[in-house]
Amino acid sequence: MSVSPNSILTHHNAQNDVVYGMADYSGRPARRSQSGFWRSACYIIGAGAAERFAYYGVASNLISYLTGPLGQSTAAAAASINLWSGAGLLLPLLGAFVAESYLGRYPTVVLSSLIYILALGLLTTSAFLECQGSPDELDVVFFFVSLYLMALGQGAYKPCITAIGADQFDEQDPHELRSRSSFFNWCYFGASAGPLAALIALNYIQDNISWGIGFGIPCISQLMALLIFLLGRKSYRYTIKTNHKYCADFRVSQVAPINWGTNPSTTNAYSDVEDQNPAPDHHSPEFKSFNEALLAKYEQVGIVGEVEEAKGMVNLIPLWATSLAFAIAVAQPSTLFTKQGITMDRSISANLDVPAASLQYIIGLTIILLIPIYERAFLPLARTITGTPSGLTELQRIGTGMLLSTLSLVAAALVEQRRLKTALDYGLADLPGATVPMSFWWLIPQYIMYGFAEVFTLIGLQEMFYDRVPCSMKSVGLSIYLSILGMGQILSSLLICMIEEITSTSGENGWFSDNTNRAHLDYFYWLLAGLNALGFLAFFYFAKSFDTKGSRRLNLF
Repeated sequence: MSVSPNSILTHHNAQNDVVYGMADYSGRPARRSQSGFWRSACYIIGAGAAERFAYYGVASNLISYLTGPLGQSTAAAAASINLWSGAGLLLPLLGAFVAESYLGRYPTVVLSSLIYILALGLLTTSAFLECQGSPDELDVVFFFVSLYLMALGQGAYKPCITAIGADQFDEQDPHELRSRSSFFNWCYFGASAGPLAALIALNYIQDNISWGIGFGIPCISQLMALLIFLLGRKSYRYTIKTNHKYCADFRVSQVAPINWGTNPSTTNAYSDVEDQNPAPDHHSPEFKSFNEALLAKYEQVGIVGEVEEAKGMVNLIPLWATSLAFAIAVAQPSTLFTKQGITMDRSISANLDVPAASLQYIIGLTIILLIPIYERAFLPLARTITGTPSGLTELQRIGTGMLLSTLSLVAAALVEQRRLKTALDYGLADLPGATVPMSFWWLIPQYIMYGFAEVFTLIGLQEMFYDRVPCSMKSVGLSIYLSILGMGQILSSLLICMIEEITSTSGENGWFSDNTNRAHLDYFYWLLAGLNALGFLAFFYFAKSFDTKGSRRLNLF
């Protein structure tokens, strides 16, 4: 029986059309021509933007609600918000664990969305109830239960939906792999456009019309996010569920000490890994203690792939740690940058002043304007120069953002020094409520440079922590990225408390004195700039030897 060349070609094309390790919505092997790619990613970006609108619709003006209708002091409200924000950035670790070990990413997104919507509905109810009179203790408890339920929903939602979006791009296909880097850019674009719209639209409604309506609109927005996500379900590629990688990595860490001191034998230790990336045919020399898990004498066999994946996760720890200095800087624009601008001349006409908090719009606008330029102009040029599909490697991108963050803090320190000198020259040092005759336009460069830093470092970290973990742990990788920001907020609060305690003990004005004209925010900015510079150098050191998938090695510069 003869086989025509056309039938062979058709069979070959059909085989190439199958995306390894992925299934379509009906459970059949996913085909590249019928699922995934931008046709699916657009739903994820839209749902992500709607979710960010909902989140920041509550978070951006939360301090006004706590100090207003709930009657908390400024200090108590700030502490409540920091604790809630930190929890919201650390809970993704729990959400990712549940998704990867039990439910799967898609069911986790649906379930967490329902929790999210319920929480926002309860917040709306709480706000309407508190409008009827002074809140009692039960009202306050009801509000905070709703608020932390929202943090729980957001914690499970955020890492999983981003991972699903990135899953729509097959890394075995060069064209799709190049587009995956662009997906992270446009995903961050949507995540920045959502908060900007919330700041513009909702703050006025909440302050001047009704808190109930102001919280109800985010509830509707999250419902829309779920509907947008569900609309794309038939076009998605779904990861085929494999063994529990959390359990596998934990098993490796347990078995290795048991087998300590014995030469690992690779006999009967090799096995295929049910993963998109085949297991390596040898174990690497790094973290040799993990190779002890390859011994079969205790009948707890760690296959080579699991051992190498565990090593890969350990390899990420130094990069996680060296990113914390940048994460501390991330906490400043919404706090100290705003405090810096409160005493400055913010008038843009005779009867119109710019609210100090509104200066944060500059960051969102910078990101929204920069990402299209980055995609359409910078990336093609960078690809030509570097020969890298993504233009810059993840590590180059992260390092560039760290440098820009350092420059932003240097600019903030120089502007603050000038502001303090101006206040002293005009005899305003002991008049904390006076307006210093220095225009708010001096603050614009530090906000713009910070926006640039976010585009480079935060998107780079997202991509790196997605790409460098096993395929069945992608949402875990993204939750680890979010934990950097959570730890940054906690460390920033601890650093401020420690410095305030040290600098104000002698009865003099501390660095964070309520009288900003006698404070020294400039010293703190210089300290953070130094920490960021040291963080960059440490990141550079570890990045030079960072081993990625396979034997390919990425150099920072």
